[in-house]
Amino acid sequence: MAQQTPTTATERCPVPPPGSRGIDEILAAARARLRRLDPEQAHLACRGGALLVDIRPAAQRAAQGTVPGSLVVERNVLEWRFDPRCAARLPQATGYDVPVIVLCQEGYTSSLAAAALQDIGLHRATDVVGGFAAWQIAGLPTL
Repeated sequence: MAQQTPTTATERCPVPPPGSRGIDEILAAARARLRRLDPEQAHLACRGGALLVDIRPAAQRAAQGTVPGSLVVERNVLEWRFDPRCAARLPQATGYDVPVIVLCQEGYTSSLAAAALQDIGLHRATDVVGGFAAWQIAGLPTL
């Protein structure tokens, strides 16, 4: 008897452990907590004093470009740099009311990162819908 080949990712997926969540569910929960900004709204917020934080790896920034005035903090150290309780914090991490707008390449990792910043108390943290790619498409300033 021939074995059937799975045709979807779900069919190939092992049974998840009880209580676990898939990344789509985790992303949806993170985004439900955020007041996400489109690129134009993010640009205006930055002009009004919000911090635009680019969490993309150096290779992506080198290949795709950057936003002038953005603060580069790679994802792997983001919480340590913005937690006001942490000795490794940045000078900009002055308190829990700092408006931080996280930017990644397409707006997925940034949602998870902004939710993580909210978890440490930065209640105004959010991200850019569509990320740097959408920022470029909108014709906003890039280098």
